[in-house]
Amino acid sequence: MNVDAVVLDVDGVLVDVADSYRRTNVETVEHVYGETIDRGDVQQFKEAGGFNNDWELTDAAALYVLARREGFDLTLDQYTDAIAGAGGGLAAARTVISEELTPADRERVCAAWDRDRLRDVFQQLYLGTDLYREIEGGDPDLDTPGYIHDEPVLVDDDTLRTLTDRYPVGVLTGRPAAEADIALDRAGLAVSDRHRFTMDDWEGGKPDPGALVTLAERFDADTVAFAGDTLDDVRTAVNAGETDSRTYHGLGVLTGGLSGARGRKKYEQAGAVAVVDSVNDLPDLLD
Repeated sequence: MNVDAVVLDVDGVLVDVADSYRRTNVETVEHVYGETIDRGDVQQFKEAGGFNNDWELTDAAALYVLARREGFDLTLDQYTDAIAGAGGGLAAARTVISEELTPADRERVCAAWDRDRLRDVFQQLYLGTDLYREIEGGDPDLDTPGYIHDEPVLVDDDTLRTLTDRYPVGVLTGRPAAEADIALDRAGLAVSDRHRFTMDDWEGGKPDPGALVTLAERFDADTVAFAGDTLDDVRTAVNAGETDSRTYHGLGVLTGGLSGARGRKKYEQAGAVAVVDSVNDLPDLLD
């Protein structure tokens, strides 16, 4: 697989977020509403598509909890399947809830759904007290250590050295820029602002191909490999190939929510050119 540039996702590829972002998704809803989904259910939203933004995934999970109180009778599997069928993401979640509830029930759900509070609690739980003050610029009302510190590095130093020696390397992540800085620093990958896209850099979000195409242009690359841990990562590469004359290889990595034979099959169905057990397998794959 000859490529001119390599683009990497962060979560589930460079660092493990099972005990950070995914834990925060679940515990935020629990803190605000007293009940929540299971941590394993987070993957259901990821596979539904459109939830590259973890704040919006938390919002959709909260909507489900609130709707169940008002008689919403879909199981979580049915809910996320319906979201996927409606196009994925938070807008689709709102549509599913709206179609299944009466106007009066829907109004009560909307009145209780506090996205600002959910986001604020999410940031406090994820960042912890000190980083929350530094990044968010406010005084937290929770005293938390921050789950951001529970993100083991998945990539080996030798892998990064090999990739950066052989190719220009970029980053495409749904993290806010400040949180991307922390993860990249922990992983030991230095990337210029010009060669990375974060949540703060483009509105589309994955699987919108705009950021990946822009990186290809900036690298002056005819062929780009993009490695990520979600179906939306692979779909981003597929969409880029459909909208641009360059060649884009979507590579699925099995160290995120997708794993094993099921994960491989899901990636292949989404259009992955290859599936690897770990980002550390990339040098051999691309050699």
